Amino acid sequence: MGSDPAFVLSQVHGHKGVKFQNWARTYGCCPEMYYQPTSVEEIREVLALARQQNKRVKVVGGGHSPSDIACTDGFMIHMGKMNRVLKVDMEKKQVTVEAGILLADLHPQLDKHGLALSNLGAVSDVTAAGVIGSGTHNTGIKHGILATQVVELTLLTADGAVLVCSESSNAEVFQAARVHLGCLGVILTITLQCVPQFHLQETTFPSTLKEVLDNLDSHLKKSEYFRFLWFPHSENVSVIYQDHTNKPPSSSANWFWDYAIGFYLLEFLLWISTFLPGLVGWINRFFFWLLFNGKKENCNLSHKVFTYECRFKQHVQDWAIPREKTKEALLELKAMLEAHPKVVAHYPVEVRFARGDDILLSPCFQRDSCYVNIIMYRPYGKDVPRLDYWLAYETIMKKVGGRPHWAKAHNCTRKDFEKMYPAFQKFCAIREKLDPTGMFLNAYLEKVFY
Repeated sequence: MGSDPAFVLSQVHGHKGVKFQNWARTYGCCPEMYYQPTSVEEIREVLALARQQNKRVKVVGGGHSPSDIACTDGFMIHMGKMNRVLKVDMEKKQVTVEAGILLADLHPQLDKHGLALSNLGAVSDVTAAGVIGSGTHNTGIKHGILATQVVELTLLTADGAVLVCSESSNAEVFQAARVHLGCLGVILTITLQCVPQFHLQETTFPSTLKEVLDNLDSHLKKSEYFRFLWFPHSENVSVIYQDHTNKPPSSSANWFWDYAIGFYLLEFLLWISTFLPGLVGWINRFFFWLLFNGKKENCNLSHKVFTYECRFKQHVQDWAIPREKTKEALLELKAMLEAHPKVVAHYPVEVRFARGDDILLSPCFQRDSCYVNIIMYRPYGKDVPRLDYWLAYETIMKKVGGRPHWAKAHNCTRKDFEKMYPAFQKFCAIREKLDPTGMFLNAYLEKVFY
């Protein structure tokens, strides 16, 4: 099937002239052909055509990654139409979904069955396959990255074969494919381990960087999903505890403070700071005082508490470092900003934690980790100088043994990854076996593998 290109195209309806852009509008591309398949057969036909014409193929989901990991000038397959829930196994508390389902659409389906995912990232407008493929994480030292919730997946390889992968079937590929970077093939279905539906109480309260770093172990023990936000150019920290609760839903959210002030006023002030960079430290301290200086509580279904809005367009970096290096890395970042007053950093620096795992290219491979996420907003789409901050941050992260989040921007190359990942060569061998011609590579992945 699919040996005649004209026949293939009439079956699958590729589109020319589609421009792809990521959510943050920091990267975009114009694929030669853009496909939205509705079946495995249609994807097979696109791959057959790509083999025949020697084209590269990139599979995309929600397009949320703030890097060029999803860009291509070859064929682009958008999985948005393959988004069904295929099976709910109430006995095992497992759900099998098509790879293109958005988590935002999966949550209400799980709600109906009294199920939930035990952990979620901040954004739910992302696909199941994209979330695991990029190593998406949340926080909670007893919880792994989201890919650790996968118990089985099916993978369509470059030659059109379908592999069923789990701990007991194609186990080596499974160990690689849960953080797949989109380079092993097309993920078709994913089976996720769920838990009974639960509510969370989120408690937010102010603290200082010194207090949190000095008492890190105690914070990690006190709250199942502990994280904190540090406001650069100050000692201010907002501590966030999230824990199981039986309390009824309640919220301290308020349109005026969250939107009028926390969104519109912030964007306006950050835009002014592009002309007067010295204002950034004042803005960070002012907003801490305005929005984060008191204790707040909020209870709801777990997925409603885990997910929140990312305000406006932004550049982001997020590295996982060994958990025991948290204090050293943050104090060094703070000292760097104090020593270089011209380098400005937007709030917040978000600090989260995750359990170690055995997934070959997981940033948490074989170690409990702390994620240090830095941000520079783009008020009204305007770029703010960030390269000095970025470089200083990356230098500190590398020094303490960090590994960058795959979906976020970074400057690492294969040499770096060989040092960072004990199983890097093993992943490469699996990738080369599954995709010997490099059909699923793009410019981003070439820097990773060559």
